[in-house]
Amino acid sequence: MTDLRLAVLIDADNVPYSHIKEMLEEIAKSGTPTIKRIYADWTRPTLAGWKNVLLENAITPIQQYSYTTGKNSSDSALIIDAMDILYSEKVDGFCIVSSDSDFTRLATRLREAGMKVIGIGEKKTPSPFIKACDKFVYIEILKSVKSAIKESGKPNKVKTESHPLNKVDEALIHLLTESVIDLADESGWTFLGELGSFILKKKTDFDPRNYGFSKLLPLIKSTNRFEIDQRETGNKNIKHIYIKTK
Repeated sequence: MTDLRLAVLIDADNVPYSHIKEMLEEIAKSGTPTIKRIYADWTRPTLAGWKNVLLENAITPIQQYSYTTGKNSSDSALIIDAMDILYSEKVDGFCIVSSDSDFTRLATRLREAGMKVIGIGEKKTPSPFIKACDKFVYIEILKSVKSAIKESGKPNKVKTESHPLNKVDEALIHLLTESVIDLADESGWTFLGELGSFILKKKTDFDPRNYGFSKLLPLIKSTNRFEIDQRETGNKNIKHIYIKTK
């Protein structure tokens, strides 16, 4: 859905400002950011790099003083704001941008209230927070994907700046195979359009880009473990793709 109203809440202490544009473009795929706030102790000189980024992207900075050395005081301010926004009923979902596991309970609570929760953070993000979200996107893939599309138009395979975050291994193939079988009709075929969202329910950080591919189909083809059937729809520009285990 692209009509969801989203509250984007960013923990400035736990994400790099260099990729904020790519993050917002990623969020726009899921809905419209109607609230954009970022939390930090802005008196700290180490956060000076955020200034132009906030102006360019219309993000509202929220000041939270660090009362205790070594403790991220932005967490409590973000959590309180999230609950206020939840009860205001102004949004349909939240995007929490952080690599901090302290937001695990918040993500769980928001989902209990019927909110869609998207997480964005670095690969180092602890597993509990990742699993607490409906979907989790790694920051590391956003910059490399943008560069690849700019270079080659609409690539089937993304050229990353270094290497994919994950390898296409037997664990992934097992996840794909199990999911295809779970969704298969009586003849064993699974509609590709349903497969991606189904896998995401099992593994919230699943994303073909993590493996170096821009889309799910090229990733599936690379395994050489599945049959692929492209079916006519009556519209010459649209074909339905079905997957079956070999």
